[in-house]
Amino acid sequence: MDNELDKIKKRRLEEMKRMMLLKQIKDQQEPEPEPEKPREASNQEILDAMFGNRAWEVYSAAAYQYPQVISQVEKILVEGIKEGKIADIIDGAALMGFFRQVGLPVRLNTKIRISEKGELKTLEQKMKEDES
Repeated sequence: MDNELDKIKKRRLEEMKRMMLLKQIKDQQEPEPEPEKPREASNQEILDAMFGNRAWEVYSAAAYQYPQVISQVEKILVEGIKEGKIADIIDGAALMGFFRQVGLPVRLNTKIRISEKGELKTLEQKMKEDES
């Protein structure tokens, strides 16, 4: 009985050694994967990191109103951010001012709403109610 146990133990030990040896050989043969190069952030990602408050709303309105020049403006903004010339968060008012400085008067769709008794009403609705 002890003889059979010893044989089984030896066989298991040899099997484990063989497995370890195969694993070592396999590890040596596999070339180490090259570390991935960090991909460069897209213009949209760079702008998203710097745009605050309502900047995307202003940018979208400008893109809709001036589609032929918005790509050039985007490149200029991204270059300024990459070079460190633009370091602060750009909010909607600052972006609106920038567009005006470069000769693009962006117009936003503006609605005036009044909150009365928990209900939002447009200025037109409020004036009609007051006339009645």
